[in-house]
Amino acid sequence: MKKRPSLFYSLLPILFLVFALFINVRIFGDSSLDGSNQLILLLAAGFAAILAKFKGINTNDIWSGIQGTLQDSTKAVLILLMVGALTGSWMVSGIIPTLIVFGLKILSPIIFLPASVVVCALISLATGSSWGTTATIGIALMGVGQSLGFPPTWIAGAVISGAYFGDKMSPISDTTNLAPAMAGAELANHIRYMALTSGPAVIITLIVFTFMGLGFDNGLLSGDIQILSDELSSRFNISAWLLLVPILSIGLIALRIDAVAAMGVSAILGALTAFFVQPEIIAEVGGSSDIVGHYKGILTSLYGSVSLEMKNPLLNSLLRTKGMSGMLGTIWLVICALTFGGVLEASKFLTRITEAFLSVANSSASLIISTLITCGFINVTAADQYLAIVVPGRMFKKAYSKRGLAPENLSRALEDSGTVTSVLVPWNTCGAYQSATLGVATGDYFIYCFFNWLSPIINLFLALSGIRIKKITE
Repeated sequence: MKKRPSLFYSLLPILFLVFALFINVRIFGDSSLDGSNQLILLLAAGFAAILAKFKGINTNDIWSGIQGTLQDSTKAVLILLMVGALTGSWMVSGIIPTLIVFGLKILSPIIFLPASVVVCALISLATGSSWGTTATIGIALMGVGQSLGFPPTWIAGAVISGAYFGDKMSPISDTTNLAPAMAGAELANHIRYMALTSGPAVIITLIVFTFMGLGFDNGLLSGDIQILSDELSSRFNISAWLLLVPILSIGLIALRIDAVAAMGVSAILGALTAFFVQPEIIAEVGGSSDIVGHYKGILTSLYGSVSLEMKNPLLNSLLRTKGMSGMLGTIWLVICALTFGGVLEASKFLTRITEAFLSVANSSASLIISTLITCGFINVTAADQYLAIVVPGRMFKKAYSKRGLAPENLSRALEDSGTVTSVLVPWNTCGAYQSATLGVATGDYFIYCFFNWLSPIINLFLALSGIRIKKITE
């Protein structure tokens, strides 16, 4: 006989997950995403299933819950695969190098800090990766900025702020696709709705960095940046015409074309562009200059690892993609997390926890605030931004629907707290990675990541004021 679980009993699987992940991340560090976190999620799912059995939930119901959550993630998985293919084809076609070259040209010594925000935002928007941006151009900007006299904490704050803004707004970012998938929102609607918080946050960030950077100008920036631009230009055929592909891709999304189709078309356009514009690059990837080599080069860029050798080690890191295969780790994590969520849902544990939140969150504002707090809590305790998106997304999805709130409210809250605050936690995988990459302690750059802590604050303000809170009836 099924028994209604108590709140404490329902929280036991989550407490087990949080504790186990905290220990696991402390032991494995950044490599915890390679598979150990996924195993912890499956262990937590097993623990939840055992507790469910004690409450009279049969095995078939548990499996039905798991299958239901995995079925809901099918589109998200396909989008992630298309994003991997798109990133690879855009790199070998010269589209991403062109965006980088053009982005670097806007840098000026007088406005180094806000320009760093803009450049990192453009590169992250093009690549969909905040980590890749900080590990390449971010490192270069750290060296150049310090030679100009800027404190490393300021530069790190500017780099991270720009990288995470671009990551949040990029249609090819994994988190930007994951958040609406968990909330049940459309990608295009999610990005447009997220601009209401990310836009003001990045504008304030640019204003603050502009005032902070006044007076720093000794003429060293142009030459250092030009070296990177020249090497990219010598390796690829750089042309403004290549920008037509990302413009068309953004247009497809703006026209509300299905996200899987839009990403697939964009990846194919990148591959065709590579074939006609960058034949030498394709031949290098494929191992020969004949038709077989070109065929292998194009397909390899779409699905596999590609590393283009450059003289500058920073560019070596930048021109390295993994195609579809690079998304398998994220997909693996999502499947394991959704398995855990499926057990919680089938056992009614999520329903019980949601009821407890709803009993306290007696308004739309308090529900959004509860989401922001939960995402931040998971980032601090579970130390992983993906879990901070997936777990609250599954937990609050039905609650938002019952309140008559559009899923865009949930997806925006997941990103405004789950995505951007991860880098502010020293033991979180994102915080540890950025600190090691940029050479600045998380506690030192924390205050200068204006965009990252302004985003949840602005979301909180909108929730309390009732401004731009979309209803389902709209």
